[in-house]
Amino acid sequence: MTDSDFEPDRTDLSLSGMSCATCASTIEESLAEVDGVTDVSVNFATERADVRHDPDLATEDLVDAVEGAGYGVREDLLEGEQELEEEAELAELKQLAVRSWIVTAPIVGLMLFMWTPLEGLTGFQIDVLMLVFATPVVFYYGRRTHASAIRGIKNGTFNMDSLIAIGTVVAWVTGVMVFAYPIENYAGVGAMIMASHKVGTYLEHRAKGRASAAIEGLMSMQAETAVVERDGEEVEVPVDEVEVGDVMVVRPGEKVPVDGVVVEGRSNVDESMVTGESNPVTKEVDDEVIGATVNQAGMLKVRAEKVGEDTFLSQVVELVEEAQGTKVPIQALTDRVTNYFVPTVIGLAVLSFVVWIAAPGAMASVASIAAPYLPWVDLGLDPLTLGIFAAVAVLVISCPCALGLATPTALMAGTGKAAENGVLFRDGEAIQTMKDLDVVVLDKTGTITEGNHSVTDVVPVGRGASPDGGALVEPQQDADGLSDRERRVIRLAASAERGSEHPIGQAIIDYANEQGIDLSEPREFESIPGKGISATIDGERVFVGNTTFLEEAGIPLALESELDALEGQGKTTVLVGVDDEVIGLVATADTIKDDSTQAIQDLHDRGLETWMITGDNERTARAIAEQVNIDPDRVMAGVLPEDKIEKVRELQAEGHNVAMVGDGINDAPALKQANIGIAIGTGTDIAIQSSDVSLVRGSLGALVDAFTLSERIFTKIKQNLFWAFIYNTVAIPIAFFGLLHPVIAVIAMFTSSLSVITNSARLGRIDL
Repeated sequence: MTDSDFEPDRTDLSLSGMSCATCASTIEESLAEVDGVTDVSVNFATERADVRHDPDLATEDLVDAVEGAGYGVREDLLEGEQELEEEAELAELKQLAVRSWIVTAPIVGLMLFMWTPLEGLTGFQIDVLMLVFATPVVFYYGRRTHASAIRGIKNGTFNMDSLIAIGTVVAWVTGVMVFAYPIENYAGVGAMIMASHKVGTYLEHRAKGRASAAIEGLMSMQAETAVVERDGEEVEVPVDEVEVGDVMVVRPGEKVPVDGVVVEGRSNVDESMVTGESNPVTKEVDDEVIGATVNQAGMLKVRAEKVGEDTFLSQVVELVEEAQGTKVPIQALTDRVTNYFVPTVIGLAVLSFVVWIAAPGAMASVASIAAPYLPWVDLGLDPLTLGIFAAVAVLVISCPCALGLATPTALMAGTGKAAENGVLFRDGEAIQTMKDLDVVVLDKTGTITEGNHSVTDVVPVGRGASPDGGALVEPQQDADGLSDRERRVIRLAASAERGSEHPIGQAIIDYANEQGIDLSEPREFESIPGKGISATIDGERVFVGNTTFLEEAGIPLALESELDALEGQGKTTVLVGVDDEVIGLVATADTIKDDSTQAIQDLHDRGLETWMITGDNERTARAIAEQVNIDPDRVMAGVLPEDKIEKVRELQAEGHNVAMVGDGINDAPALKQANIGIAIGTGTDIAIQSSDVSLVRGSLGALVDAFTLSERIFTKIKQNLFWAFIYNTVAIPIAFFGLLHPVIAVIAMFTSSLSVITNSARLGRIDL
């Protein structure tokens, strides 16, 4: 692996031939050795490799590295073709399992005859029949297992198939030796181990498929066809053929095919399947709609804006797949253990065999403690038989799969559930890091509030504010309810703001348009982020901004008592100055989101400290903070966009682990600096690629869900790892002393893997 001085490309490979976590580690090491590869992660559960590499590196080089390690790379298939291939593979595994047990069934009967002799069958005949039935099961139905083991040995590695192959072959060899040496015949046991292995492999693949059902569900949301207007006619086409600019007709009950903008009609749209928002959202002309959402009422005509891989749903699926392919830091220990696991187990099996041969009395004395309670243990057998019995049990009881599945299956189920609820985790590290957070910094606009400002007050110089903070009404007003002086304040402010994209400026422009005020074109426009704007309007130099901005422009302040009264209500105010004097002020208000107050209280109940950061002045910020239960002393007001990163650093310097929650665009540096950056938005507006966690639903309730999900996912990972380690720690010593029947051992081995998968799948049933 090389250090990168370039922006790496990402290649996703679909793998074949893996049988356990050791295989994943082998492929990972092989890919890491390719020149130009900067990072690689192989996921045993999803059977995929995520490779970051030099853009000049050919995909063929990566494929060669995988094949050189003894594994395969599947060709990219369309979604439907991939499902068919997976179904065919599962059917083949089921067929192998069933047929192997059909042939093994007579062996079970023969083993019973050995314990209860039947008239007409001699011991020699039973041994012959045992070998006849066991041979096809071990070598024909087990051919995949042996091929995998041989590939591993050729490449200097061992995997789970190595353990099963060695164990079954050793057991089968006793069926041959029995004709020349007085030894117990374990050929039938070898067949039962292989047959059980086939059943376990089938069940494991089926369970892994169910664990990944969430992402399959996301992909299935996509509409299959679209009705588009072409040459004046409505034509139904596959969704893949929709092009940017096409006008799509979406009738009630139909899915929106791709992301777009409404050009005609009005309706309610159900976005719950994409954003987790349970309430339908009203859509009308110029509103954005998301592909895969469902039109509920009226007919809509939608102009396609994003198609194919650029759609919001495709980005969500890509991010979830990427998160499922990453590793959690806690997994590092598992990886180290897995690398040495199989060779260690083989060594323990050999050691068990040798000790049983060399010191049978000592081993038997230990085993005799439990032997009376285990009908399959016969300490009266010769040491060679007991040694083989114990060695085979050690080989097949050991389970690197449970260790390898512990983390990825929890990530698969958990990230899929999160996506269904509008929470997108970028990687496993973000999930683990969230548990260590103790401070959450919330950007006010668009996070705590809706981010949609509207004008509430217009106060020209010479008129005061009413006791409730609103503007007093002047005696001389026109039919629109505004005095001449108020109209002048709005006309000049809105005209100047025509060169700005700030939400407050847009609110003033919208208000001017509502009042039918004609605006002028601004000239010599200047913007000072976090302070205000200036422009020349009809020969006058107009300044719109906060008190600091006007003071720096040399304009004496006015309306200070009015500012205090309005800002005390949580309203945002801007002064309007012309040339060298203030002519008035405009106040706007931003609605607090419905669930912000409760969500912030929920964060407090989790022991998290919340801070609010905003460019607003201190009075306005404190008023908003008090409404949402944030301590006014934890308000960072008057902060310029570029200074937000410094505020995050200050909290980190005090020893805090900080989450920064914002829109991911204006505060991207602060999100990157924080221990966890969380972007919040609504649908396609959210900057998915700029954060560790994305909240698609656009509400702070989704932030609480993110903490709940990360906690549950990490808990499942720890549970899985704990039981996987405990299983191997307890089971291997029991097998070492000859107390575990090899058939029971192989069943227990697959049961441990299935228990990990089942435990992870429970994440899909979390109620949020």
